Amino acid sequence: MKPESAWHFDGDLKAALTAAARTIVERDGVEALTLRAVAAATGVSAMAPYHHFRDRSALVAAVAAQGFDQLYAEKMAALATASGDPAQRIVAGSIAYVRFVAEHPTLYRLMKSPALANCAAHPDLAAAAARPGQSLAAMLGELAAAGRLRGIGPEQAGAIIWALVHGIATLANDAYLADAETLAADGAAALLAGWGAL
Repeated sequence: MKPESAWHFDGDLKAALTAAARTIVERDGVEALTLRAVAAATGVSAMAPYHHFRDRSALVAAVAAQGFDQLYAEKMAALATASGDPAQRIVAGSIAYVRFVAEHPTLYRLMKSPALANCAAHPDLAAAAARPGQSLAAMLGELAAAGRLRGIGPEQAGAIIWALVHGIATLANDAYLADAETLAADGAAALLAGWGAL
């Protein structure tokens, strides 16, 4: 048996630790996530994770950043299959958002937990968390530039659309709503129509 301080891992240990941490979160909940549990799941010593994560909060931030990266990738894939019209792409992105939340409810709760609301201490998380909103802002900016947003600015419109999809997704996760994807599509379309974009 190796001494506690020794460890060896073939490959990208940081990625393996993050993947193991995400598995623990999605299977057992964030409360079960510890550096020791992640080390055991990865097959390394209890001290090995500290070479990559200074503490548990840094590991939690890495898992959340991975979640935001996946959300962004899935959203962009949905936008690529939608029409070129920004309003239609916003509707498609709204559907992709609630679908991601439905498929990863525990991960999403972690991503949006109050403990991570201030991302300043975790630059990688801050960058990852910003990307989905930046893509929405870009599409709303296109609509505004074309004169298709009436009575509202892109920033306020983005906040309202995010509140809509986040609210629908969260309520659906808590079993208060059914058919979240349809509600997200219909809600986003109604907002855009009211602003003159559809």
